[in-house]
Amino acid sequence: MGDEEATKVVRETNYVTWRRQGGWSPMLVTRAEGSTFWDSDGKAYLDFASQLIATNLGHGNAAVEAAIVAQAHELAYAAPGFATHARARLSTALTDVVPEGLHRYFFSTSGTEANEAALKIARATTGRSKVISRYRSYHGATAGSISVTGDVRRRMVEHLQKVPGTVFAPDCYCYRCPFGLQYPSCHVACAEYVDYQITHEGDVAAMIVEPVVGTNGVLVPVPEYLPKIREITRRHGVLLIADEVMSGWGRTGEWFAVNHWGVVPDILTTAKGITGAQVPLGLTATTEAIHESFRQRFFPHGHTYEAHPLTLAPAVAAIGEYRRLGLLEKSRNDGAYLLKRLKEIQERHPSVGEVRGLGLFAAVELVRDRTTRQPFNTPEEKMAGIPLVADAVVQAMQKEGVYTFAWVSHLLIAPPLIITREELDRGLDVLDRALAVADQKIVPPA
Repeated sequence: MGDEEATKVVRETNYVTWRRQGGWSPMLVTRAEGSTFWDSDGKAYLDFASQLIATNLGHGNAAVEAAIVAQAHELAYAAPGFATHARARLSTALTDVVPEGLHRYFFSTSGTEANEAALKIARATTGRSKVISRYRSYHGATAGSISVTGDVRRRMVEHLQKVPGTVFAPDCYCYRCPFGLQYPSCHVACAEYVDYQITHEGDVAAMIVEPVVGTNGVLVPVPEYLPKIREITRRHGVLLIADEVMSGWGRTGEWFAVNHWGVVPDILTTAKGITGAQVPLGLTATTEAIHESFRQRFFPHGHTYEAHPLTLAPAVAAIGEYRRLGLLEKSRNDGAYLLKRLKEIQERHPSVGEVRGLGLFAAVELVRDRTTRQPFNTPEEKMAGIPLVADAVVQAMQKEGVYTFAWVSHLLIAPPLIITREELDRGLDVLDRALAVADQKIVPPA
């Protein structure tokens, strides 16, 4: 099948996620290596977003590839009721990686499934039904996970599959504080309000948070926020679920973002970087106490592909590669450099309202007016298919061979952790030039 025919077949037979189906004209990706992928014309693109904040190890990591091949020869599949060497090896490898005490594991095939399991486990363990989430969150596309998703995608589909019981809390988003306060005089009101919510809601089983919010803006909380949330949830007997699907696996400079604040959740979910995205694997890790609650009663969850050997073996190899390449320290060092350069770029572009990030996980928020902080576009406009300024900046970057992605009015910058300093500089130089597209659309100075 030729390149043109392959593109045509995909376009005319497939659905594409989270967009109107009309007008989709996908690029055909033919190969990828390191921090680069190529299209069918042979044009190279610097992957400045790790595809979907997933290929943390870069494309085509040889050790992970070898583990996939070896496991295919050893044992390609076993039903989840069996033990396998792959399952034992990964369970052992996770012991020194996940936060202390989270050593009971449920394996699935995506972050969405990991969160679905976490929500069901939390409700079954506590016997309560409500879950507190936050408005700028994304936790997945299945019924339970989309119901605890705060962003506009939930509103688009909740009439189709809503699971009742979600209560939304304010975000720790100082640039757009929902209370109109300023840190630190605010006393972290966004966290304190959760105490009020739990007290007055009742029947709360869990609170689910992205420790560093991902798609919805790479929101890095102030230092007191997560420790306060942990204290509040523990005091009320509410389980804390940390969704580390994007923020895990060295992305923020630690194995998991919660480590920055010394917080241990009751349940941790992750996916993507656990295998460098070379095979699909999700993980739900819980405390021993949660597992113990099911010892004499039925565990109400499962998948045919739970603990699939072909997904587990490459995760063991990936953990080894994070260590061998020193990628946690590299992410911290390169992240500091990335944020410094983004702040320099911000000074040159009036369309940039704020830059923020942690490790190799950053966002550039675009505004029509810096004084009022008015964004260029709204979530509703995105769902309506209206052309977005942030997307125009992405397209300008892509013309110069740098790929990243945008969500409503911000750009996400999250390259593979293996990216070289030269590649990082090249991507940032392209971003610097592409922001001229947004600068042309700002509100003119009075």
